[in-house]
Amino acid sequence: MPRHARNCTAGSVYTYHEKMKDAQQSGYGTLSMRLGKDSIKEFDCCSLTLQPCHDPVITPDGYVYDKEAILEYIVHQKTEIARRMKEYDKQKAKLEKEGNELEKTKQEATIKAFLDKQKLSTKSGKQSGGTDGVSNMDSGRDKQLPSFWIPSLTPESKPTELKKPDEKVRCPMSSRPLRYKDLISIKFTPINDRDSRSLITKDARYVCAVSNDILGNSVPCVALRTSGNVVTTECYEKVIKKDMIDPTNGKKLTEKDVIPLQRGATGFAGAGLGLEAKIDGAVMQA
Repeated sequence: MPRHARNCTAGSVYTYHEKMKDAQQSGYGTLSMRLGKDSIKEFDCCSLTLQPCHDPVITPDGYVYDKEAILEYIVHQKTEIARRMKEYDKQKAKLEKEGNELEKTKQEATIKAFLDKQKLSTKSGKQSGGTDGVSNMDSGRDKQLPSFWIPSLTPESKPTELKKPDEKVRCPMSSRPLRYKDLISIKFTPINDRDSRSLITKDARYVCAVSNDILGNSVPCVALRTSGNVVTTECYEKVIKKDMIDPTNGKKLTEKDVIPLQRGATGFAGAGLGLEAKIDGAVMQA
């Protein structure tokens, strides 16, 4: 192939590769990128700290948290809600006070206008046939001129009115109301591989409590409320669902006692999650 053919820039087609390259260099348009495995949280990691849980708990929606982290979050949210409610009540009392003062001022102005009208009607020697002048300086109107450059007549901007805050602590992932008594303690069965490395450095850390299958982001899992054990969805569908009895302790199960874990993905397996990151940039229109 001649050199000119390899370096030809006279093509009439604006290829997708050229378009993406130009968009990334210029910063215009929407940039999108598929997230890889390193950007996805592992199934056994806390949704707040993103680290493996030491004392894992799960919400009814299937989100896993470290107990210490979620309790600290709940306490912080309650403190923040109390602070916002205090500010809201303070603003409410201030608005009520201003409304009462405004109503009182209106009543006083109405009474004063009525008394002035009565004085004018009973005043003797009132000249008849008098007309007001067209000048804006007559009848004391010189003191009512709009002067926007005077600080005392400049409109004031009121502070932003606060809305009544939500009094419920909500889950940071699902935004649903969250209470401490809704948290369910679970336990993962460690893999018996005789490896003395740290837990966070292992790729395979836990196994199913019944079938001993290795758990991971690509393996759907469920937690059993009666024992707190985590098993694979396949094990639940094929073994446990038939009799609805927890095989680890023999207790009866119901549908509410089986909680699917919210997991990540490998970056190439969708797992029902959005794995594409987008950044909206400026767009030039023709």
